[in-house]
Amino acid sequence: MLLSFLRRIARPVVLAACLAGGAASAQAACEPVTEDGHGYVVCRFDLARDALSLYWRGADGAPLASTTRLADEVAAAGRKLVFAMNAGMYDTALAPLGLYIENGRMLHRANLRSGSGNFHLKPNGVFYFGRGKAGVMETGRFLKARLAPDFATQSGPMLVIDGQIHPKLQPDGASEKIRNGVGVRGETEVIFAISTEPVSFYAFAKLFRDRLDTQNALFLDGSISTLYAPPLSPVGGWRDLGPMLGVTTGPQ
Repeated sequence: MLLSFLRRIARPVVLAACLAGGAASAQAACEPVTEDGHGYVVCRFDLARDALSLYWRGADGAPLASTTRLADEVAAAGRKLVFAMNAGMYDTALAPLGLYIENGRMLHRANLRSGSGNFHLKPNGVFYFGRGKAGVMETGRFLKARLAPDFATQSGPMLVIDGQIHPKLQPDGASEKIRNGVGVRGETEVIFAISTEPVSFYAFAKLFRDRLDTQNALFLDGSISTLYAPPLSPVGGWRDLGPMLGVTTGPQ
């Protein structure tokens, strides 16, 4: 009970202060949250201010694979990584399973196939962003809209669709894993969440709908879910990740 109370009143941890001058800045608040007895870390970003990007391969062409290497790669470019999280499902070669757009270039086409596993628990969806705006949309709707974002990653299933929990996610679902996902409020606020203990799909979707008030939210992955957000202790820390989302500070 005491731990639950402390989590609820804990003040957000400031990851990085705004930089002086004209340099890009990132001021993200990551905070521990308790919802229905389960623990999470929630991180919020404002794309009107924060430099969010997708990362897959390093300068040598090989997958970055870990937040540690991503931090090193960013540092080599004169920037500082203040947040990172795995960005969706991938294959054994650490390549994305579905649509993947990085810096305006489509590096992997949308995956509309049917199959087993969470990715194919349709409807799945796309998290997209660029030029100060972001969104989460079902894959079919995204493709029909013919949007051209700077960044996009496809994963699945959708957690929340137009304010409703995905119809195939049930309150009595028995599968519980460490999970991470993303939702968007308005056009600029991006909200990431990761559980700090195993939770069901339904509980995770309910967090986004009821606590985080996101009309649309997307599951990114489970079991391998990873969070890098100093000074918070890392979650996961896997070294065989596919694409990652990262927020940086420093010269553009």
